[in-house]
This record gives sequence, structure tokens and C-alpha cells, in this order.
Amino acid sequence: MRNTLLLGLRPPLTEKAPGLEDPELAALASTVKEAAERALGRSLAIRHVDAGSCNGCELEIHALGNAFYDLERFGFRFVASPRHADVLLVTGPVTLNMREALQRTYDATPGPKWVVASGVCAADGGVFAGSYAIAGGVASVVPVDLVIPGCPPSPAALLRGLLALMRGGSK
Repeated sequence: MRNTLLLGLRPPLTEKAPGLEDPELAALASTVKEAAERALGRSLAIRHVDAGSCNGCELEIHALGNAFYDLERFGFRFVASPRHADVLLVTGPVTLNMREALQRTYDATPGPKWVVASGVCAADGGVFAGSYAIAGGVASVVPVDLVIPGCPPSPAALLRGLLALMRGGSK
């Protein structure tokens, strides 16, 4: 018991926090803020939709809000309602049970709007493709503007994808 207790007193095994003057993150932050201002005139509102994923992509999306990535300093924020969203960030293959919900969410999002398929499963069904319970990738239900590849895509890849989306211009 004593050994177990002493092992628990080790320092945590986490990633080292970026320095206050990390040039790569500072450059990404300023580029993203400028792109959001140019494309929308304000911050980018994101509505996340889980269409049937394994939650790997969700873990990386949630990491965007931690102190390491701090999504809001880039001018992005997650919203609870599709009526307030500019972007639908969809993860997972679209299950048959989620097909109508995804379509209704898309319809409730005001224009101009973008749809981002995050991860391999959202792109084409991934390892779940061909399953009796899967309708397919996101594009089989709603039009997709950007696919961010990965299984799961890293938080940095998600930020770069959102930046590429905004650089592509407004709809």
C-alpha cells in the first residue's frame, strides 16, 4: 500500500504548457483572428454535432477549450443552438438514427453557414462504412464545405482547418 501511495505522488504526466511567447501559437492566433474578422466581422460561432462517433474526435474538440489551446483567444466559440452558429462541426459517421437530426440541425442554421466534417468517419464512414446502421459520411446527408482528416484530427489540425475554411471566403 505504501508503494502505491508513493507512486501516486509523482508529478503528472501531461504535455508541457506552451510558453507565453510561443511564436507558432502567437502567429496562428493573429492569423485566425484576422481571418474571422475579414470573413464575418466578428468571432466564429461553432455548433458541434456528434452524428454517431466513437468519441475520439470529441476528446480532441474538447481539448480546444483547455488552457493549452484556448480556442476563444482565436476568436472561436462553441454555441448551444444551431440558430446561433456559423459552422456545423460534425463528427462520426452519420447513423440512420441521426440522419434526420443532422438534416434538421443544418436547416436550423442560418445562412451563410459552413459544414465541416471532422475525422475519417465523418468524411466517408471510416471503419463503420457499409454497416447496416450507417447512412454514410456527412456529405451523404448535408453539403460539406471542408473535411479535416485524421482519426482523430489533432486540436492543431482542427484550428488549421477552421482557418482554411475562413480563408476560403464567406458564402
